[in-house]
Amino acid sequence: MLVFDFELIGDKLHAYRKKAGLTQSEVAELAGLSDRTYADIERGSVNMRIETVLRICKALQITPDSILVEENLSFQDQQQALLDRLSSCTPRERETALRLLSVYLDSL
Repeated sequence: MLVFDFELIGDKLHAYRKKAGLTQSEVAELAGLSDRTYADIERGSVNMRIETVLRICKALQITPDSILVEENLSFQDQQQALLDRLSSCTPRERETALRLLSVYLDSL
């Protein structure tokens, strides 16, 4: 199934970039994008043209299916994706996210 959630696509790009040991600036340069544009893509706050998707995938040496096709992730993969996403947040954002999770778990 195709993914239309830009935040999920951004999370996947973030994970692949970290796995490749690259910075956002390095991926942006390899893909011919500005640092700001690539950062916005990873945050899921912008829509991309297919040409941009292809350039980013080439820079990360992945196929478009890697980021555009939804797969059933194992619990461990989902957990790692959330931890990766948290690591890119500011300390204040992390604290807020953890408080929200705590409140939710307490309500169960």
